[in-house]
Amino acid sequence: MGGGGGMHDPFDIFQSFFGGGSPFGGGSSRGRRQRRGDDVVHPLKVSLEDLYNGTSKKLSLSRNVLCSKCNGKGSKSGASSRCAGCQGSGFKVQIRQLGPGMIQQMQHPCNECKGSGETISDKDRCPQCKGDKVVPEKKVLEVVVEKGMQNGQKITFPGEADEAPDTATGDIIFVLQQKEHPKFKRKGDDLFYEHTLTLTESLCGFQFVLTHLDNRQLLIKSNPGEVVKPDSFKAINDEGMPMYQRPFMKGKLYIHFSVEFPDSLSPEQCKALEAVLPPKPVSQYTDMELDECEETMSYDVNIEEEMRRRQQQHQEAYDEDDDVPGGGQRVQCAQQ
Repeated sequence: MGGGGGMHDPFDIFQSFFGGGSPFGGGSSRGRRQRRGDDVVHPLKVSLEDLYNGTSKKLSLSRNVLCSKCNGKGSKSGASSRCAGCQGSGFKVQIRQLGPGMIQQMQHPCNECKGSGETISDKDRCPQCKGDKVVPEKKVLEVVVEKGMQNGQKITFPGEADEAPDTATGDIIFVLQQKEHPKFKRKGDDLFYEHTLTLTESLCGFQFVLTHLDNRQLLIKSNPGEVVKPDSFKAINDEGMPMYQRPFMKGKLYIHFSVEFPDSLSPEQCKALEAVLPPKPVSQYTDMELDECEETMSYDVNIEEEMRRRQQQHQEAYDEDDDVPGGGQRVQCAQQ
């Protein structure tokens, strides 16, 4: 604030940029700039089958529309007066003294006119909207989910959000949220499918039926004499996801194989397998050299849990060092 000057309109700087009125939609002698209403965003849960086949969902929503009885004026006569509390701006300005020569200026919607800048007498209020200018309305929207749409993709209905006087109506936006599928995973236009083989199937061949997302039955089988190793993949062209707005083009279907090994084998089974499998590698050490070796005992571990436990032990040891007096300097040089 300059010395000796009077109070200035806090929205003058905005009027110079926007040509009248505050950027928040308040009134002004230089004219009013039409605001745009807020967009309304709704999440829409869909399955992977919905995104593969396409679908439509009808949703009932409630929104505010301009009152038809008073045409959004809020009064029977269509007249209103300027709010005395905010002088028609729709906002009140509050100034706080923070310190010597320092002030803070804050603004908030006028509570007397609810930010409209206008007031209506009780006798003149519209009997249908009670002076609110808008009334609630139920509307059913049909949301069309096209083939190949992605998780997080938006479907917009322009101008279907809440209506308000002197305001351009915002949009209703649906954001797709894909639910997790128990068998298929999607990555872009490709699909990944998990399948477990027995050891016999991985060595001697396999055949199984895969039910696709459109309920088609695909026969998947190995080639004669093929050995399928654990953690290997097979790909099938044109059986992935349809491409958005090009539904006749599809990505690939990848099948990830894991192999289930038996927990143990009997001596008879071991002999039978040794008779048909490639021979064991010949030992490079003599029996005398093996007798001189130290025999060890190994055991099964879950490596992820093992690493997690080790990391926790290291963290606890580090925390104990921090608790030592003198910043953990426990070793000192002897003074000569």
